Amino acid sequence: MNNRQLFLAHLAQTTDFPLMIEVEKAEGIHLFGPNGEKYIDLISGIGVSNVGHRHPKVLNAIQNQLDKYLHLMVYGEYVQTPQTLLAKALTDTLPSHLDNVYLVNSGSEAVEGALKLAKRYTNRREIISCVNAYHGSSHGSLSVGGNEVFKRAYRPLLPGISHIFYGSFSDLEKITEQTAAVIIETIQGEAGIRVACKEYFQALRQKCTQTGTLLILDEIQAGFGRTGKMWAFEHFDIIPDILVCAKGMGGGMPIGAFIANKEVMGVFKNNPLLGHITTFGGHPVSASASLATVQILHEENLIEQVEPKANLFKSLLVHPKIKAIRNKGLMMAVEFESFEVLKKIIDRAIELGVITDWFLFCDDSMRIAPPLIITESEIRQACSTILQAIEES
Repeated sequence: MNNRQLFLAHLAQTTDFPLMIEVEKAEGIHLFGPNGEKYIDLISGIGVSNVGHRHPKVLNAIQNQLDKYLHLMVYGEYVQTPQTLLAKALTDTLPSHLDNVYLVNSGSEAVEGALKLAKRYTNRREIISCVNAYHGSSHGSLSVGGNEVFKRAYRPLLPGISHIFYGSFSDLEKITEQTAAVIIETIQGEAGIRVACKEYFQALRQKCTQTGTLLILDEIQAGFGRTGKMWAFEHFDIIPDILVCAKGMGGGMPIGAFIANKEVMGVFKNNPLLGHITTFGGHPVSASASLATVQILHEENLIEQVEPKANLFKSLLVHPKIKAIRNKGLMMAVEFESFEVLKKIIDRAIELGVITDWFLFCDDSMRIAPPLIITESEIRQACSTILQAIEES
């Protein structure tokens, strides 16, 4: 059996129509197939490869750590240099209020930890999230997801969950002294890149403060420079109580985190002790790769380049079939008439060597989230190919 047959026979499938792109190597913004295929990756493994595939500094950090040690002990017991240096590097990018990092393996795990932390610290049980929010696929993160299509087959889920509309000022009245936390994507991702105004986020922050509710910002997709700031909340002049991150954090390695104040995080230490546990969280190889990623973002000025690169995409992607472009930095949605129209364009673009995608809760819009290292000439090439795919589809 060849690789494609083995893939279909023995790997669990998530749809009846996987992309089936076979990858032999990746470098920078490109994926390479076994038969000479070359693709521009405009989705970064869904917001993961912010510094590109196999960045030399990430590879060097991984190799250096491989020569020292791999997993040693469950999280939080041993002093491990990659973890401590990463925690310091992350908190250095954040307001002083966010000074304590809990490292996990993924975005879903980070959400789970943040939800537990909010309940434990406030001694409340109600959680509010947004309609069309996506926070992950584990039971807790799915519970605070905002699309019933993805939830109904798995009920019962967590009790005490209610939903508000992202950007709705009137819905903020649903936040009360009974609410443990509001969890919200700073930029809604799977809803098709929706961006609320600064006044909304400031009103949300004020309402949470008034009611003693913890504000959890999910920046699993929006963090690590994706929007033109290190953290998307910087666009809105607010500070969360708990920040959740993953995806672009690891330079291609699996890692996530939830970050809070040391006082808040301290409730995990007793009643019960070991209030949150992870075996592989903060794996030293992943932590080393993440530290290198943070350094690359700043040393190579990638964050400062995001807005002009996004503007170039928008100036080039002009076609009668394109209804709108929504974005915050290089977190972009290109809207078409319908999924049927879009799917043909995506399929043809892949045939022509450019990989794009759609959104879980917005299937008429094309996802564009390239590695931040993409160059002006590569943007021009990718956009020319997309326009060709529109014409030929």
